[in-house]
Amino acid sequence: MYRNLKIVKIDYHYCDYLRNFDSKVPYNAGRKELRPFIGILFIIEKCEYFAPLSSPKEKHKTIRNTLDLIKIKNGEYGVINFNNMLPVTKNNYEEINLNTTSNNKNEMRRINLLNNQLRWLNTNKKQIFQKSKLLYDLYKNNKLKSNIKDRCCNFLLLEEKCQEYNKVKL
Repeated sequence: MYRNLKIVKIDYHYCDYLRNFDSKVPYNAGRKELRPFIGILFIIEKCEYFAPLSSPKEKHKTIRNTLDLIKIKNGEYGVINFNNMLPVTKNNYEEINLNTTSNNKNEMRRINLLNNQLRWLNTNKKQIFQKSKLLYDLYKNNKLKSNIKDRCCNFLLLEEKCQEYNKVKL
């Protein structure tokens, strides 16, 4: 059985810390510049893994799904970038409340997009879980083609740094 996914915001201080060790860690600034992540993709030891979402762009409609990328509703709702998955503990993220309203039209568009993404993601969670785990396993066992591995965060190093960061924070 696969768990329902959720959309979260990862603490930008944590992302900044990880970026000291791996430049491929996505930028995730403060509240106004939200880069949402989906999760939980899978758990390895004490680390949960989350993958960043990319909002829809015209190019998403023409690119194809790959080992490290899935188009959300054929690109209409953006893509999931598995190559930039990050290990976290529950101390490193907060779930985004999507049961809210706003008088700001742009904010409501963003909330609606996130709700649409989440519905699609949970409908397709088996495929998402399997793809994320496959990419991780191939990376871990050094069986990825170099062009894909070069796009990926260093999952194993980031797991170590995740544990170090959270030991200090406790």
